[in-house]
Amino acid sequence: MDKQNSYAQLGSEPIWDIRRLSKPKALILGLQHLFAMFGATILVPLITGLDISTTLLMAGLGTLFFHFMTKGKVPAFLGSSFAFLGGYAAVAPKIGDQANLDRLPYACGGVFVAGLIYVVIAALIKYFGVEKVMRFFPPVVTGPIIISIGLTLAPSAIANASTDWLLAMVAIAVVVYFNIFGKGMAKIIPIILGIIISYALALILHRVDFTALQGAKVVAIPLEPSQFMKFDLSAVITIAPIALATIMEHIGDISAISATTGNNYIKDPGLHRTLLGDGLATSLASAFGGPANTTYGENTGVLVLTKVYDPRVMRLAAIMAIILSFFPAVSGVIRSIPTAIIGGISMILYGMISSIGVRNLVENRVDFTKSRNLIVAASIFVCALGFTGEVHGISFPVGDATISLSGLAIAALVGILLNAILPGKDYVFTEEKPQDTGVNFSGTDTTKEGRKK
Repeated sequence: MDKQNSYAQLGSEPIWDIRRLSKPKALILGLQHLFAMFGATILVPLITGLDISTTLLMAGLGTLFFHFMTKGKVPAFLGSSFAFLGGYAAVAPKIGDQANLDRLPYACGGVFVAGLIYVVIAALIKYFGVEKVMRFFPPVVTGPIIISIGLTLAPSAIANASTDWLLAMVAIAVVVYFNIFGKGMAKIIPIILGIIISYALALILHRVDFTALQGAKVVAIPLEPSQFMKFDLSAVITIAPIALATIMEHIGDISAISATTGNNYIKDPGLHRTLLGDGLATSLASAFGGPANTTYGENTGVLVLTKVYDPRVMRLAAIMAIILSFFPAVSGVIRSIPTAIIGGISMILYGMISSIGVRNLVENRVDFTKSRNLIVAASIFVCALGFTGEVHGISFPVGDATISLSGLAIAALVGILLNAILPGKDYVFTEEKPQDTGVNFSGTDTTKEGRKK
């Protein structure tokens, strides 16, 4: 296939190797993933009081480390985890509008131990085999969990978009137009184009706030030794158990990425490797004062939208995040993007995540004529959405500490438990299931032979 025809098919067929593109185009694809993760990633340090530059540095390094541990096979980006916010609030509560900076290092110490729990679980999976673990995570469980991931994020997208519906709707319209009617490169960078065009409109309408640029240094070292982790038993007991919930979310995320690309990453490179990469990246980040890392649904949404599945594009985004961490002024420019624009983009990306879950159920032919499957799925939806509203999760004391479970964690636990005890299980995990079918959702052959065509 000549280069001209290759470019003409951009966006219509999956791209497994971005080296077929020019370097500027590959860099733009990396930048698109950077924009997708940026808003949520810096929100965690804004809420907790952690350093934004350190957060960006650790997101980039964590992503590169994850790719190293997974043999560079999984197209995932690791950003700041929201699951640990309750733990940070318990260990280092804000005093007024100021974070308790003296306690934040101890919270980071608790997150460090939480990352090591991933390592223990990964070792157990490696020793006993992924089949024994995945029998607790059949499609009737993972599908609704993936759907719930997108739905639980939806309120934040609506809240952000509602700050300026004009900008949000322009961003959505641009993304939809270029993704459907765009040609060549424009078809696979709809998010970048959506941000640029809606941001230009915001500038014309004088709706851009440049406050984030005031007093920002041009260059700065993104590490603050005073915020490096410290250890306190109470903080560890409070935060470390949250890992059990985030591990379930991790399995859902990897299942979503597998379903998106048509490759079973739970089999190859293996769930033990993805957990190990995620856990060690979390421990690495917390050791230097950054938040816990997690595989990002926003970037999975970009995969669905663009069909660019080459993990190299995630590594490009990671390198950009590392470079950006040394330039607070540049971060300030990105932070000046109106919240409504981010909300509009997120409305599409979060919806894409839920769509992946639906397709996960369809591809695996989950039989919803069976009451037991309906009960499992219904319970997951109710818990995930119900415990994300006015009743935000469940908290219970363990000694002097309090452990909090998010709605998604509760949903995962309920789904796993019901699937295990209800009779009539009709799904058996094999090395070929659940996603390694050779066909992705666009109907394109993704086997090695198909990719050569």
